[in-house]
Amino acid sequence: MKKPSKKELEGNKWTIENFEKEAEPIEIQAELNHSVLISRCNNTTVIVRGKANQVTIENSSRLSLVVESLVSTVDVVKAQNFALQVLGTIPTVMMDQVDSAQIYFSKQSAGTQIFHSKSAGINLNVISGPDDDYKELPLPSQMCTYYDEEKGDLVNEIVAHAG
Repeated sequence: MKKPSKKELEGNKWTIENFEKEAEPIEIQAELNHSVLISRCNNTTVIVRGKANQVTIENSSRLSLVVESLVSTVDVVKAQNFALQVLGTIPTVMMDQVDSAQIYFSKQSAGTQIFHSKSAGINLNVISGPDDDYKELPLPSQMCTYYDEEKGDLVNEIVAHAG
């Protein structure tokens, strides 16, 4: 049984949950001390205006998130076909169990760090070139690890597929 949709600010925490196939984007106006939790939202676009502290996304499919700026991080757990567009700056994106994602960074957010685990099919789009066109760069999803006797340590290398 589907739970009712909810968009609510409780104290310093925005909660957006249980939205399904929304025709119009869900917009919130965030402040520096606000955190945002987006949970069980499918086929939905969420726009976070202003500068929030952080955004957490969980158990969502075909969710599109547009953020202006964040103090901390976008944390995504268990999402399929996820899209993120950053208009300003964010320091970090963390993704765990994400299957297929498109991330678009503004020029100001090009230095954002991305941490991902148990994820595949993630493409980073950064503004590049004289015409400010987006350049799509796939994030590695396969690693090769082996023990190097000379170093006495593990070596991790990205597996690059030609083709």
